[in-house]
This record gives sequence, structure tokens and C-alpha cells, in this order.
Amino acid sequence: MTKALFIVDVQNDFTEGGALGVAGGDAVAAAISRYLVTHAEEYTVIVASRDWHDGDTDNGGHFAAGEPDFVDSWPVHCVSGTPGAEYDPGLDTGAVTHHVKKGQGKPAYSLLEGTTDAGETVSHLLDAHGVVDVDVTGIATDYCVRASALDAIEHGRHVRVLTDLIAGVAEQSSEAALAELAHAGAELVESGA
Repeated sequence: MTKALFIVDVQNDFTEGGALGVAGGDAVAAAISRYLVTHAEEYTVIVASRDWHDGDTDNGGHFAAGEPDFVDSWPVHCVSGTPGAEYDPGLDTGAVTHHVKKGQGKPAYSLLEGTTDAGETVSHLLDAHGVVDVDVTGIATDYCVRASALDAIEHGRHVRVLTDLIAGVAEQSSEAALAELAHAGAELVESGA
């Protein structure tokens, strides 16, 4: 059995000071980096995703024309080629085997909606490497981490959410997301990093 690690959207716009900064985002970036030092060899595939939006469109309504509702529409964030779209400097991506970009003109929350620069899908990567088990880390617990974990479960993977390597937008919605994930079959565990 082979394992994959998902590192979801640990980007400047989602950590402190970013357009949609999450409290604890920088700490999660550093904690994932520490975890990789001692655990990277346990994974056949390590996939890091980035929201990667067009700067000249509303990305299928993802960018709010007026006031964002913070459900389906958002302030401008993670525009391709800008510092906000880059990985948080506290995240060491040296062990990452595959970088994927998601969005690219439309709303996208799950890491599995991303593609490599060569156009390869994450589902194809997982199948090609025989991945059964997926550990999920990153930002934000209540949005893209939730969507990525649920998507992996729907694709037949055994999912663990490493609860000390995630950060959420709000406590209540993050707790609800974790409860939903546990109900869907995800294991909620600490990484021990």
C-alpha cells in the first residue's frame, strides 16, 4: 500500500497578512515543514496545491463583483503570478513530488480539482502510484481542506486529517467540518510533529 500527503493551499494569501489570511497559517506552514523532515519518506506522492486564479476575470463568479458573501464569492486572492499566490515562505517544498494549481478561471476548492503544469490530474497521479491512503494537511480546515478530504474519500481513498497541521477560518465552522469528515469516514489524528 502506498501513501500520499496532501498539502492544501499553504499560500501567502491564506496566511497572516494575506487577502484571506487565516490565524495560525504561518504556524501550520512551519509545522508541515518540520513534519516533512522526519516523515517525507513515508509517502510515495506528496502533492501541494495552490489556488491559482486569473487576474483579469471574476473566475466564474469566485471573485465578488461587490460585497463577497464568503460562501460562493470572495475578495480577490491568489492571482497567478502575484506574491499572494506563492507558497508561504515557512513551507519547505523540497520534498513535494507534485505541484498542482486549482481554479484557473473557475471556482475550485478540492486539491483533486488541481492539475500539474503538464495537465496531469491528481486522481491520475494517485492511481498511477497505487495510492490507497491519503493524509491531508493545510489551509483552510473549513473550506479547501474539507473539500479535499471529502473528495479523496469519494474517490475511494482512506483519509486521515492531521489535525495539528491544519488551520481554519473560524472555530465553529472548522469544528463542523471536522465532524463532517469524521462522519464521512476520515480519521482525525495528530501528526506527532
